[in-house]
Amino acid sequence: MIALLIAAAAAAAPAPDAAPAPPAKIGLCVACHGTDGRSRMPAAPHIGGQNEAYLVWALNQYREGRREGDVMGSVIGVLSRRDIEALADWYARQTWPALDAAPAEDAP
Repeated sequence: MIALLIAAAAAAAPAPDAAPAPPAKIGLCVACHGTDGRSRMPAAPHIGGQNEAYLVWALNQYREGRREGDVMGSVIGVLSRRDIEALADWYARQTWPALDAAPAEDAP
């Protein structure tokens, strides 16, 4: 019985090197920041590879009205604290883009 429980637990655990899935609400960010955090618009900053604590802080500044942005102001209201933490974690895990590198979608 114990062996069966151990086998079931091992089968349910994700592979150690499996890539984590993007957060549920990443769709709110992709149009401007992309899935990888590389800006798609001149006014949107690159956030991939940014410090996680900074991203949480910045998003909370938008939520509290201490930071302004037309798009961010309309998006932040639908993000919970957990959403903010998940998005910050995701984008912090991405690679900071080289300034002269083309976005992945534009590469040949």
